[in-house]
Amino acid sequence: MGQQAKIGIVTVSDRASAGVYEDMSGQAIRDTLRDYLVSDWQAEYRLVPDEQPQIEQTLKDLVSEGCCLIVTTGGTGPAKRDVTPEATEAVCDRMMPGFGELMRQESLKYVPTAILSRQTAGLRGSCLIINLPGKPKAIRQCLDAVFPAVPYCIDLMEGPYLECNEDVIKPFRPKS
Repeated sequence: MGQQAKIGIVTVSDRASAGVYEDMSGQAIRDTLRDYLVSDWQAEYRLVPDEQPQIEQTLKDLVSEGCCLIVTTGGTGPAKRDVTPEATEAVCDRMMPGFGELMRQESLKYVPTAILSRQTAGLRGSCLIINLPGKPKAIRQCLDAVFPAVPYCIDLMEGPYLECNEDVIKPFRPKS
């Protein structure tokens, strides 16, 4: 199975980081990835307030620590303090706009306000960073839509081989 994958899980929330409420979104990401992945992986969890410099530093640190994938939740709406996409764009070498497009398209099946979401994705070094919405239910919906492309993206960046439980999610890898 190769090297153990390190996956960053970052919740961006003023209230959760202040202890006002429990971080259900970060847990939803962890639970979803546990359902998807059969290969060995380790979660690197962070909880930060909606402060762009802190979000940027957290993303940079997780890439430096060897994460092949970072999944963020929160801070993707139109509110003044929602700056996760800006932080992601600031640290990425290249953007992957298809992720945000597909996630919004998927979310529109459930809520008309999905068009207000600004989630995006990008690459920093050999790490894929994906912004998800803050609602736990939306996390699974969005990941179900985009995750089939994630293992192959990480393959192309020469990261660890992510093996999935194909009864839950079928990754797409071209026949070689």
